[in-house]
Amino acid sequence: MAPATRAADVNGITVRYTDEGTGPPLVLVHGHPFDRTMWAPQIGAFAPTHRVIAPDLRGYGQSEVVPGVTSLSVFAEDLAGLLDHLGVERAVFGGLSMGGQIVMECYRLFPERVTGLLLADTFPAAETPDGVRSRNALADRLLAEGLRGYADEVRDKMVAPYNTEVSALVHRMMAAAPASGAAAALRGRAQRPDYRELLTRVRVPTLVVVGRDDAFTPVADAEAMHAAIPGSALAVVEGAAHLPNLERPDAFNAALRRYLAA
Repeated sequence: MAPATRAADVNGITVRYTDEGTGPPLVLVHGHPFDRTMWAPQIGAFAPTHRVIAPDLRGYGQSEVVPGVTSLSVFAEDLAGLLDHLGVERAVFGGLSMGGQIVMECYRLFPERVTGLLLADTFPAAETPDGVRSRNALADRLLAEGLRGYADEVRDKMVAPYNTEVSALVHRMMAAAPASGAAAALRGRAQRPDYRELLTRVRVPTLVVVGRDDAFTPVADAEAMHAAIPGSALAVVEGAAHLPNLERPDAFNAALRRYLAA
């Protein structure tokens, strides 16, 4: 049975989310251009032992779409507001890709609420000048064309081509993303700070995960993050690209379970 969809008024918008299980809170933050359903294998696996909270970020999934520019700090404050609504003071924060950058922003803004970090297929550096131009140009394109053409182009980088069943699921998710929400997030990510120095000051248990065949955030990026974060663990998931939690959920969940049990 699919997890129930819940709704909360957070920072002036309606956020929809999944809240399943009891136990230590685990907050899972999706990437771009996805929604909370990308965490379905983890919600099912960890709800028996944890309270798993997975929101649709503003502009994505079933949450309210806010056009313009959505910075990572806005996403982070939305997460804090949702946790306030739920009466959750502290949690493990996990994110993939853009979600990982949002989790880093959470640690920057309110480290006292973070008991642990899961950073999957993400990277901490600020955007380059070329990257700023590219993200803003892509935002313009998505507003003009929608997401389907973009989804066609990136599906074989998001999911390794040999993972055909997952590829179809991910393509549908990307194509359905609201264009104005995705564009606002792209413009916000273009302005993100550099988190590399922050990572050297992380003082909570941290797991870095990456798919072996990830072309967006290669294994070398994950290794650099692992080296920067004191006492962190690194898991490289074989047979996966940018979405190892969906492509190889058993391996991803096993790494996460070891981390949470430590």
